[in-house]
Amino acid sequence: MAKNVIGIDFGTLSARALLVHAKTGEEIASCEYKYPHGVMDEKLPNGKRLDIDWALQHPQDYLDALSRVVPKVLKIGEVSKEDIIGIGIDFTACTILPVFKDGTPLCFLPEFMSNEHSYVKLWKHHAAQDKANRINDLANERDENWLIRYGGKISSEWALPKLMEVMDEAPEIFEKMDYFIEAGDWLTWLMCGEAKANACCAGYKGLWNKREGYPSKEFLRQLDPRLENIYETKFGLPVYPSYTRAGTLTERGAA
Repeated sequence: MAKNVIGIDFGTLSARALLVHAKTGEEIASCEYKYPHGVMDEKLPNGKRLDIDWALQHPQDYLDALSRVVPKVLKIGEVSKEDIIGIGIDFTACTILPVFKDGTPLCFLPEFMSNEHSYVKLWKHHAAQDKANRINDLANERDENWLIRYGGKISSEWALPKLMEVMDEAPEIFEKMDYFIEAGDWLTWLMCGEAKANACCAGYKGLWNKREGYPSKEFLRQLDPRLENIYETKFGLPVYPSYTRAGTLTERGAA
């Protein structure tokens, strides 16, 4: 039988799956699943109001999407699951969330469901601009050479400002979470059983560079002493190239 691959684009409002013939590139079937929670920019699921410039998502929507689009696209294309040899996923960087070391998002726990900082901060979450300003000011003051890679400034959409927002406004979340992880890396972790950071997101809004790594401990300590070891702790995942295999699907991931 012909071998096929599935690509899943986790977008802002929905997830879209495409089934493709691995050898010819022929598009066999496609489908879409709209997120029940959509973009939470006005209130949380429990009705708690959000401030201006907030943009959150619920990680359960990603799991529900995955469990629906894969069976559906196989059914539409009349392809057996045994003939799928690869799955690729994508998210917009930096769509990021706090999780425990077993991969559980903090927003899944009743004690954190009312805390807006426990959910996914969508790529277009802009409420951390004051943190980005602090980073830019200090980087310019210190003449940090990594800043030029981003056109001379970063924005509230980057990972470090979003983490600083959690650290300053929800210290209980900051202390409890083990990782602040890209949604694409989180979902790959659940599917393959190994936590990694993809180089595409890490190298863009994560401030990582293949040759130089992350910003120095000296810079981070001057920015805020609590951040000195942040890239060994909350961001402490090995970085791997996006073109390599992230892992093999586990029984849990397949289910």
